[in-house]
Amino acid sequence: MSDVETTSAEAPRDFDSLRAAILERRESLPKRIAQVAAYALDNPDDIAFGTAASIATLAGVQPSTLVRFAQQLGFDGFTSMQAVFRERLRERTSSYDERLSALRAKASEGAGHRAVFDGFVAAASTSLADIARSIDAAHLKQAIDLLADAGTVYILAKRRSYPVASYLAYALGKLRVRSQLIESAGGLNAEMIGFATPKDAAIAISFSPYAPATVEEARSMAEQGVPVVAITDSAFSPLAQIAKVWFEVAEADFGGFRSLSATMALSMAIAVSVAERRREQAARR
Repeated sequence: MSDVETTSAEAPRDFDSLRAAILERRESLPKRIAQVAAYALDNPDDIAFGTAASIATLAGVQPSTLVRFAQQLGFDGFTSMQAVFRERLRERTSSYDERLSALRAKASEGAGHRAVFDGFVAAASTSLADIARSIDAAHLKQAIDLLADAGTVYILAKRRSYPVASYLAYALGKLRVRSQLIESAGGLNAEMIGFATPKDAAIAISFSPYAPATVEEARSMAEQGVPVVAITDSAFSPLAQIAKVWFEVAEADFGGFRSLSATMALSMAIAVSVAERRREQAARR
C-alpha cells in the first residue's frame, strides 16, 4: 500500500473526529501549522468555502502550510480535508424540519416517541459523564475565587448559550451575588460593558460556531482589565484565548440536536459555589 493510501485511510472521516485530532495534537504542532489549526476551528465555514489561496491569506500563512496541516492529520492534501468541513456545513445547516424528520425515522425504528426521549437522555448522560471525568478541580477553584471576589459578575451569552446566561443571572440574583446579564432591547450592550472595571469579572459562554457578539463583548471586557471566565468547546475557541480561566465542555448530540446538560451542571455548580465562597469570606470579616 502506498504512503498516500495509508495516509488517507487514517484521516478523520467527520468533523468531530477531525476536531478531536487537532486538539490531541495541538501541543506538538509547529507554530505555523498551529496557527492554521486555530483558524480552522474558529472559522470552519471559511475553510469549507474558500480556496487555498484565500484561506492562507486570512490565516496569515502560505498556501503550502495548508497542505502540510492536512497531511499532519492524515489527509493526502488540502482538498480532501476541506471535504470534511463541507460535510459538517451540510449537517449543521440542515433545517429543523430535516432534523425532525430524522428523529421521526429513529422513532419508527424504535419504540416510537420513547425512543426519541431515550436518545436525548443517553446524549445528556454522555455529556455529564464526560465533564465529570474531565473537569479540573484547580481550574474550578480558580474560577470560583475570581468570581467570588468580583464586585459585579457580568454574564455574556447569545443564541443557543443564552439559556445558561439567563439561569446564571437568576441563580446569582437569588443567591444575593450582584450580577449583570448583558442584554438590552435598546442596544445598550456596549454602554453596560463600559461600566465594568478590573474589580469586576465576566463569565462568557459560547460554542462553535461562536456567537460574534459574545466574543467581541468578552474581548472588550478583557481589554478593560476585567478577568473573564469562559465556558466553551475548544482550546482554539476565541474565548479560550481571552479568558483567565476557561472550561472545555463537549455536549453529545442526538439527531443533530445538542442539549446543554453538562454546561448547565457546570453553571449551577459555579453559581452555588461562588455564593458559598462569598458567605465564607463574609464570616471571616
